[in-house]
Amino acid sequence: MSEENNANIAARVGQWSIKTPMRAAIVDGRERLSFLGFDEGCGRLSVGLSKAGLKKGMRAAVLVPPGIDFYALAFALMRLGVSPVLIDPGIGWDRLGRALKEAQPQAFIGSPKAHLARLAGRWAPSARIKIVAGGFFPGAISAAELGRAPAGAIRAPVPTKPEDAAAILFTSGSTGAPKGALYTHGMLHAQLDLLSSAFGVQAGQVSVPTFPLFGLFDVALGQTVVIPDMDASKPAEADPRKILAAIVDSQADQLFGSPALLDVLARHGEKIPRLSRVLSAGAPVPSKLLARLVPLLPEGCRVFTPYGATEALPVALIEAQEVLSETAEMSARGLGTCVGRPLPGVDVAVIAIGDDPISAWDDSLRVSADEVGEIAARGPNVSPMYFNRPEDTARAKIGSWHRMGDLGRFDARGRLWFYGRKSQRVATPSRTFFTVACEGVFNAHPKVKRTALVGARGVPVLCVELDDPASDKESVRRELLALGARHEQTRAIRTILFHPKFPVDIRHNAKIFRERLADWAGERVRA
Repeated sequence: MSEENNANIAARVGQWSIKTPMRAAIVDGRERLSFLGFDEGCGRLSVGLSKAGLKKGMRAAVLVPPGIDFYALAFALMRLGVSPVLIDPGIGWDRLGRALKEAQPQAFIGSPKAHLARLAGRWAPSARIKIVAGGFFPGAISAAELGRAPAGAIRAPVPTKPEDAAAILFTSGSTGAPKGALYTHGMLHAQLDLLSSAFGVQAGQVSVPTFPLFGLFDVALGQTVVIPDMDASKPAEADPRKILAAIVDSQADQLFGSPALLDVLARHGEKIPRLSRVLSAGAPVPSKLLARLVPLLPEGCRVFTPYGATEALPVALIEAQEVLSETAEMSARGLGTCVGRPLPGVDVAVIAIGDDPISAWDDSLRVSADEVGEIAARGPNVSPMYFNRPEDTARAKIGSWHRMGDLGRFDARGRLWFYGRKSQRVATPSRTFFTVACEGVFNAHPKVKRTALVGARGVPVLCVELDDPASDKESVRRELLALGARHEQTRAIRTILFHPKFPVDIRHNAKIFRERLADWAGERVRA
């Protein structure tokens, strides 16, 4: 296979090392690596990894904190045709162990802390090759030593086909068990092309990605990645002053953050300079947040809230301007959250709601216009399967279509509206309640930070987190009941519970763990 026909995603970095060799690829504190230096470093590291026994077709679990080591290891592995297995360690001890067991990695690459956890949890017994990054651990090979291959030993990306495995990315598991979505090299190329065209990304721009995996896209697109000073697993606890410092010092063009991260910046209230583009994903972005954030941004800065999932990203797109000028008011009337129009090259359908596997696609599965159903997507940016989960794959796939597990509808203008997760719909003998659509009504209350609709003992229960916990809860309760009474879909919601701080997923700190809230609500409804 000729180099120009090689689908290996790591070749993208090599292209930038030729076109713009001295431009910064990654900036981590005082450490700065040019594209040439980064590409050559990945090449030498791939030689060392190969000598350690890694080869094309293998899988390597990577539990390394965000930083140059993380980026170098990810691209060096893919350069070899080895699939990095990427799991957020914050998903929990037991879940992490099960995910590693499912992935069956032949290598475990981690920080000393990750290796200690591996021993304590007896994780990844399939991993015969053990590599430590950022320190020392007994019995593990040093990643730093592996990266010291002679300059002349730099290895080019191995020949790879578009359908070859590139990585396994685990979902956060906020609506079930974490599952490993298989990424192919062709899928990654398609995602990069979509991100570039949809957002107007240009090589040479500077990005501050507060979600490390998005930084991999940035580097491959020729952007300079500036690693912010924060705990990436706790974006809701980030210091806004440090995020602002990263933006100012690097003269950043782009910021990527979950709604929780952007909420930290918006509540801080300081003007955010320079940016031309803000991207937010991981959970629905509340219109209240956009209303606080947009005035802090430079004039002309575009705020995008793409819709997608680990298994299919991106799928649809909307900008803050359209939300604030039009769709926010509709969300407050219980019409769901508008996530915009499908991206070019991505097919989106809304099919009848059901929980059983569907063996083959048929257009008769589609529901009528404006009817709520399950969202399905098809395109080159969609993962073909879950790794080692054939039953979940069967439930999620209809041929080349992926069932998003989300409910929604299309409006007359071709815009997609998100109504909530299919598994979290609240069914009663009289009707079915769709979480996000119902919550939009109550979230419009000025004293409410967020709400979550759950089912408890057959009753729809609205859990409420207030902006100010000292607010008069009884008066807020009365006002919320009055709000709900104005709309047919929320009129029957009469049980309201106030919660001090919602449990959220570890990855984005923005996606509500409704299952945990349902258990909490169930205890109180029973009492």
